[in-house]
Amino acid sequence: METLVFIFSFSALGILYAMNTNPVLQEPYTILGVGVAVLVVVFLFYFLITRGNPPKDLLFFVFAEFSFTCIIDLVSALEYDGLISGFMEFYQKTGEPYLGTSYAIMMCYWDGIAHFIMYLIMISRITDRKAYRTIGLFWAGSLSANMSVFITGIVAGKYASEINPAFWINFLFLLMPIIGAITIFTRPQDRPRIGGYNAMQVQTMKLIWRPKDMILLVLLFVSMAFTVLRGLVALDSPLEACSLYLRQYEPYLKDPVGYPRVMMLHFLFYGLPMLGAFAYGLLKPACTWMLDWTVFCAGFMIQCQWAHIGGSLHPRTTAPFRIPNDAFWSVLVLNLLYTATPILVALRVHSNPYFFLKINPFPGQTGLPNSEEKDTKYKDK
Repeated sequence: METLVFIFSFSALGILYAMNTNPVLQEPYTILGVGVAVLVVVFLFYFLITRGNPPKDLLFFVFAEFSFTCIIDLVSALEYDGLISGFMEFYQKTGEPYLGTSYAIMMCYWDGIAHFIMYLIMISRITDRKAYRTIGLFWAGSLSANMSVFITGIVAGKYASEINPAFWINFLFLLMPIIGAITIFTRPQDRPRIGGYNAMQVQTMKLIWRPKDMILLVLLFVSMAFTVLRGLVALDSPLEACSLYLRQYEPYLKDPVGYPRVMMLHFLFYGLPMLGAFAYGLLKPACTWMLDWTVFCAGFMIQCQWAHIGGSLHPRTTAPFRIPNDAFWSVLVLNLLYTATPILVALRVHSNPYFFLKINPFPGQTGLPNSEEKDTKYKDK
């Protein structure tokens, strides 16, 4: 099935070429109508070909539908970068002109490559009746961050006066990952989250004997401070530290397109609480929610930072808003470290999850290791 999805998705090229060569199809409301019609036709196509063996998971149709639109986003990015031509000139004028911003171009590359690969993997696993919880949560975090920043940036930036009817289709792409995340979060777990003796042993270890967790905590606290700093910059704080950082390190945060500022506010109001919660989860044992939320946050963070770093370096970003040459490597390393932190936390949680499992004591046990239980009984006597 994933092979069929892969091949069928590229039929989007034919539709784009036909619209680009037919002026009748290039009117703003016509573009909206054609877009909705194409989405309906794609859904009906997959619905009909799976009637004999319908997928048990309805998210299959979401992934198949969105894999089709991934090709459109990839074509858009390639055409704006001058690597291809003849497909999207009409859409750049009467469709969504803000797709030509550096942020949107990097966003489209992510959608056309990373999300497309995720869709094929998830479709394959659904077809084989296998679980896909981890990659599904990663996708949900990535796409929800993608679209929430994109839509908010449009209405808050300089392109707010250039909104055409095609803009409203974006709300479908914001709604679906939210529904997908809720669906995946509420499903039964892929594996038991109850630990035994190994979990009991790990959870009694003090932090000093968990050096990897100590390093992750330091990275989380640094990331939280970095989040607050850039959030205050986005809020036009008069603090000297904010002015200095904006002027000498990341002037891109004030790019009038609006996306960098919106993203920093997303990090401040959504990312900061999650980073704080992860620090708590590394200190407090049996936080089973860490297994899911670290993956969701990793998808959220890597998509945002990919678009942010790429946008700040892209040639379409005007010179006054690019990273100054003398601060280039320090800003790049700091942003990459900021991106890596939630990913490293997610990898740590899933590679050795004993600390995050709940303990189900065996009969006669109180949940304490044997030596501690005996000491407690002795003191009671």
